[in-house]
Amino acid sequence: MDKKSFVVQMNGKGKVHGNSTVNPKSMNGAAVNVKGVHHVNVNGTLYPARTKSRRQRWDVKPSEMANNTLNPIRAIVDGMKLTPNPDKAMIALSIGDPTVFGNLPTDDAVRQAMKDAIDSQKYNGYAPSVGYLKSRQAVANFYSCPEAPLEAEDVILTSGCSQAIDLAISVLCNPGDNILVPCPGFSLYKTLAVSMGIKVKLYNLLPQNSWEMDLQHMESLIDERTSCLIVTNPSNPCGSVFSQEHLLQILKVAQRHCLPILADEIYSDMVFPGCSSPSMASLSSNVPILSCGGLAKRWLVPGWRMGWILIHDRNNVFGSEIRQGLVKLSQRILGACSIIQGALESILNNTPQSFYNQTISFLKSNSEICYNELSNVPGLNPIMPSGAMYLMVGVDMEHFPEFENDVDFTQRLVTEQSVFCLPASAFEYPNYFRIVVTVPEELMLEACGRMREFCQRHYRPPSRESNDLDK
Repeated sequence: MDKKSFVVQMNGKGKVHGNSTVNPKSMNGAAVNVKGVHHVNVNGTLYPARTKSRRQRWDVKPSEMANNTLNPIRAIVDGMKLTPNPDKAMIALSIGDPTVFGNLPTDDAVRQAMKDAIDSQKYNGYAPSVGYLKSRQAVANFYSCPEAPLEAEDVILTSGCSQAIDLAISVLCNPGDNILVPCPGFSLYKTLAVSMGIKVKLYNLLPQNSWEMDLQHMESLIDERTSCLIVTNPSNPCGSVFSQEHLLQILKVAQRHCLPILADEIYSDMVFPGCSSPSMASLSSNVPILSCGGLAKRWLVPGWRMGWILIHDRNNVFGSEIRQGLVKLSQRILGACSIIQGALESILNNTPQSFYNQTISFLKSNSEICYNELSNVPGLNPIMPSGAMYLMVGVDMEHFPEFENDVDFTQRLVTEQSVFCLPASAFEYPNYFRIVVTVPEELMLEACGRMREFCQRHYRPPSRESNDLDK
């Protein structure tokens, strides 16, 4: 029987045309591809039968990326034995989600923008992977300033700020590179980097200086494979806000070493009265910056998964390559939720300032309550925040000899008092724990009272021998 092949060609609309033709080049069973035309053997296979033997048994294993992916918070929390006191209602101060207790709803204007976007029936399909042009322009307009102008082409919309951080690290770093990450700092940076074969170098934040960066330590970590400096401001988990002077010092180090910055500014403008928090880009004329943000925290809608990257590159250091890299990476998924994008312009333009002010006023008040209540508790050293929605508390572990570490301490706090705070070992900063200050005021007071009772029960004052040694 004569060997024949079918010429199979896509017409660009998903249709396949088959024409029975004699193709000399396919006589040996090989497939030929000329200008998008595939010659397929009559037995329906695209390639000749392989002589290599098939697998003899199932052997499916997870990828190296999957095996290298670890969330430190989950690793620690999942290993804790959390059995609340059945006589006391659980108060969770551990989850960085302002919606948990229902006391911080988003503004009516935000919800109306969503309703209008749905009712319009315009946003039910796929959006461009980088986001609708109109929505990107709205973000650019909202964050643009004379010191750091933005256009739509400078904005990439993402599925939450987490994806923005993922894309930023992915576009700047190769396996074998290293990035500089704050300690204590948001655990996702390490989770993403290590899964991609990128080394993480932790630079210290200084609790005695309101969690400012240890600039000397940070600079000592930079080498020829350092590809990115991550700056989180305002801070998770510290609730700190860097001054303009400190931000300028950071920029000087970055400029000296030609090091781009990933600025995690998801808590931008969530700053208590009396403090200011200029964006890094507004202070930089030379250092290129990828600023990551989103709706999650300031608009109190973390579940809506709307984030963005703002590309600040006035000296064209990134050039077209980094921008094109971000576009390509955004195409790995089909971008941010189209409905939220449709509502974005209205959310940014119509949310009243009073909503932001009320949120910040509540967070500041709760932070002050927590700080004041715990400052007088023996063995605890709270550090007053200046923004965001967190407060860090140091534990004098030597006065709590029953407990091995901060994980053990916070675990027993749950068992005895049904109060759950996140041990700072999750942020690679032992002997501290983090409190989320978004709970209702009465629960904050109750939680602080229970912590006081817990510490009074387990606190052991310095012994005479240690006092004599100190002399």
